[in-house]
Amino acid sequence: MGRVKTIARRSFLVGSAAIVGGVAFGTYLYKREVENPLEAGLEPGAATFNPYVKIDSEAVTLITPRADVGQGAYSVQAHLIAEELDVDLEAVRIEPGPPSAAYYNGVVAAEGVPIAATSETTLARAGRGGADVVSKIMGLQLTGGSTTVPDMYDRLRSAGAVARETLKAAAAAQTGLDVAELKTDAGAVVLPDGTRIAYIDLAAIAAKTPVVEDVALRDPASWRVLGKPHQRTDIVAKSTGTQDYGIDLRMDGMVHATTRTNPALGGGILGFDASEAETMRGVQAVLPITDGIAVVADNTWRAFQAAQAVVCDWGDAPYIGNTEAQFAEVAASFVKERQDSRFKDEGDVEAALDAADTVFEAEYRIPYLAHAPLEPMSVVALFGEGRLDIWTGTQIPRFMQDGAAELSGLDAENVHIHVLMSGGSFGRRLEDDYVRQAVEIAVQMPGTPVQMVWQREEDMTHDFPRPLAISRARGAVAEGKVAAFDLAIAAPSVAESSLARWGQPAMGPDVAIVAGAWDQPFAVPDYRVTGYRVPAMVPISSWRSVGASGNGFMHESFMDELCHAAGADPMAERLRLCNHDLSRKVLEAVAEMSDWGSDLGTGRGRGLAFTLAFGVPVAEVVEVTDVDGAIRIDKVFVAAEVGRVLDPVNFEAQLSGGVIWGLGHAMNCELTYDGGVAQQDNYHVFEGMRLHQVPVIEVRGLENGPKIKGIGEPGVPPAAPALGNAIFAATGKRIRQLPFSKEVNFL
Repeated sequence: MGRVKTIARRSFLVGSAAIVGGVAFGTYLYKREVENPLEAGLEPGAATFNPYVKIDSEAVTLITPRADVGQGAYSVQAHLIAEELDVDLEAVRIEPGPPSAAYYNGVVAAEGVPIAATSETTLARAGRGGADVVSKIMGLQLTGGSTTVPDMYDRLRSAGAVARETLKAAAAAQTGLDVAELKTDAGAVVLPDGTRIAYIDLAAIAAKTPVVEDVALRDPASWRVLGKPHQRTDIVAKSTGTQDYGIDLRMDGMVHATTRTNPALGGGILGFDASEAETMRGVQAVLPITDGIAVVADNTWRAFQAAQAVVCDWGDAPYIGNTEAQFAEVAASFVKERQDSRFKDEGDVEAALDAADTVFEAEYRIPYLAHAPLEPMSVVALFGEGRLDIWTGTQIPRFMQDGAAELSGLDAENVHIHVLMSGGSFGRRLEDDYVRQAVEIAVQMPGTPVQMVWQREEDMTHDFPRPLAISRARGAVAEGKVAAFDLAIAAPSVAESSLARWGQPAMGPDVAIVAGAWDQPFAVPDYRVTGYRVPAMVPISSWRSVGASGNGFMHESFMDELCHAAGADPMAERLRLCNHDLSRKVLEAVAEMSDWGSDLGTGRGRGLAFTLAFGVPVAEVVEVTDVDGAIRIDKVFVAAEVGRVLDPVNFEAQLSGGVIWGLGHAMNCELTYDGGVAQQDNYHVFEGMRLHQVPVIEVRGLENGPKIKGIGEPGVPPAAPALGNAIFAATGKRIRQLPFSKEVNFL
């Protein structure tokens, strides 16, 4: 697993380069130009100016390497290039590109560094720069952490501008005109007399023209598309049912497969009896794979049916297998030996609590949660003639390439990953377990394209879920104000679990354990957040908004409790405590939007929550009504600061979707375990928010910050606490565990 196994042995050198601003070795590697993957196999007469733009005699092709898992990533990346290149997206090709170090994500690694988003010290800036160094040297091609826009914002606009100016230079060379006399419009260079030379007609000469690197980006005031409402490139296909996803791929001679592996993850298989399955209609083979079996048939349904007929003898779970015992292990982890971090420790919390007249205490619990994307895990793999081709939706194409190379015995350059549109992910496609299974099958059937699709039950029970967690909070109030806030959070480590699947140790504290809690912009005089690492149990992974998804609930629920204990208005007290101007403006905006403080009437309540996650301050107000003991969610107000809104329509969709995701899971969802096996195996027992329950959602995007941010995940963390706080305001009932349906019913 070449690139993955270099992480540990490079970490010291790379880290040193980052910390001191770049020793000779680190600076050399960082500044060295990355090879443009589009140059490989470039046809005669075609031109590529950088890894993001390719032009031949037939089309302009834009490369959008960040995965589209439903969040509109392909669309926004294409618009960033098109704004500077002057092309209409209806007239170009949009492709995700191959696995390549050129598409490294320079922002995502910073999420794993304990640097508060509000900090702009020299050390903080150096730390973020160091994360970029690490990402580039490793070639970390990854989609996640709401980083697509912040990471690609300048790079893709620059790519479009470089291509535009090089095409103008090519036109000048062809016509003898001065470049200053030329303009561009809708995929063409425009001469002074109005003559238009299409970019595709300039491809051959542009291929021989030196790339113009010194370009100026356009002032946002002159933008034609960015910053204005526009249609996503996939919206027509998705609205008409014509969008193709990975599961829709068909090839000549393709066979259909599914797998069954131990639902107690890592328990292995002791033996199996496939005699009945092998006689069933359409079945072509029953094959052994790691920890289980695969059935190959002439269609997917027959493969599903036959797989269920295989009698498997599963091994025991290698972890604590019962939910009650799992929570007991978490509860037992609040000890010094398991302390993982204490990034926030201001004032003297112990002295403040010892001196307080009353110490307020609360314990909060959050469950395991499945990713459960609508498109189950699916892959097409073709092995033979010294190469392996894989077609699937993925957020980690280079890691996937390395893993598939190891399994197939091929060199990585002979493994070709064809990234397809994903029907959802929420972090699930940061894993490659499903692809490994398809590769194992394909290697046993050389020359035959194999489509492997998981049954829904296999998908749910073999997920790497969002981890469970417990927090214990203590606090004090004085003179009508929050005076002390002590939050301890115990959870398994996502980083440890994920890296273990790549055969790597986790080094240092896991920021995700306390993300969305330790770095909140509130100046409580005595303020502490401590993370405790629970020993590994169920294998876990990143889930939409990662640690902040649960920590937002625990932090903001207790903040609300302390505000009420102090007799303070929750909005006014947060505004008083807030020490970050951009966050304060977000709170003020949501207060205005929701008419905070006005009387809602009997049986109704408002709940406020604020979370700063992924560098984005988000405040949400939820309004509910108590209808004969059942809760109806009426309206949600959301304000977020992202520096610049590139597409108001998709911005609203992403925030609204985050609210619905956060509310639905808070209302109803959990994974529980018995014998190491997840008990919720389909949507009927893992039920999100129903259509009739979706409230009116009002969104406002603020653009006061100097840096552009992503919005795919930050809307999730405040949703659960805002709902819980609203339920308290309407009913007086304080709920400290998720899902809320354990204690209330929802209309």
